[in-house]
Amino acid sequence: MPAEWEPHEATWLGWPHNKTDWPGKLSVIPWVYGEIVRKIAAGETLRIIADAELQRSAKHLLTRVGIDPAKIEFPNFPTNRGWTRDFGPMFVKKHGPPSEVAIVRFHFNAWARYPDWKKDDSIPERAAKKLGIRLIPAKIGGRDFVLEGGSIDVNGRGTLMTTEECLLDLKVQVRNPGFGKNEIEQALRDNLGVRNILWLGGGIAGDDTHGHVDDLCRFVSPETVVLCQESNSGDVNYRTLQENRERLEGMRLESGSKIEVVPLPMPAPLYIDGQRLPASYANFYFSNAAVLVPTFNDPNDRLALGILSELITDRAVVGIHCVDLILGFGTIHCLTQQQPTK
Repeated sequence: MPAEWEPHEATWLGWPHNKTDWPGKLSVIPWVYGEIVRKIAAGETLRIIADAELQRSAKHLLTRVGIDPAKIEFPNFPTNRGWTRDFGPMFVKKHGPPSEVAIVRFHFNAWARYPDWKKDDSIPERAAKKLGIRLIPAKIGGRDFVLEGGSIDVNGRGTLMTTEECLLDLKVQVRNPGFGKNEIEQALRDNLGVRNILWLGGGIAGDDTHGHVDDLCRFVSPETVVLCQESNSGDVNYRTLQENRERLEGMRLESGSKIEVVPLPMPAPLYIDGQRLPASYANFYFSNAAVLVPTFNDPNDRLALGILSELITDRAVVGIHCVDLILGFGTIHCLTQQQPTK
């Protein structure tokens, strides 16, 4: 699996439509998508998943924000939700010769949390058929392997990072019942071509996926990660993030070298109806033209953008206002899925 910063042929994005994801706010969410599309389209193709009715509204909005819909591809696939990182096609690459890009067919069960997921789960097959590329069934112990894109992050050199809270949970949101750490690790190696797996502990508060790593810690280069850090010792995230830092300090990359760990601040807590939201600057997305970083009208917005700009110098680092978007319990990385070039 290539690193996210490697060249993309396209970005896949599911157009928003499920009212339960953004109760009372769905009308404003497409405008956030419009800004995301505008930034990504400057450097690569957008493949926006939408049925015929959604396509009409998407094209109308994109036209209003200055994007020519004729330059956007619209795969006509029905979905339950728009969180493409987790149900969308996950691509792997063989360098060859000949080079090949294929889709690993992981399964999706709505984070073992929601009952409506079958349309989302069909997207990898539909995408492979549309692109005319190979679909590789992902298995664990002879069964279908359930895995969301937001639960893993890779450096493109053979190292994968994930959390025990998400992939090893056996009580709350169980993706692959009956399988433990050894089986999960072997399945990740078999299906993603990785050989070194880093296990962090828990994820951040408010994450209804139960521990996705893309809200917590991300590779920004083959040797460097940014790890969220909470400065308020009274915050619920403080201890978890400290424990993850201690773990990373003792870990090694596939080469045997230590990992450079750069702290990334957290925004002040955000809530809806008394429930903590998983607001995090780590949910950024590498596109060809820019790195899109969620911002929250917070004093730490500028600090987070500055840290990432110092670490990522080959493209612009751009903030996207996500105070409305986070009401759906996810932001930019959760919505997007990269398709690498051959």
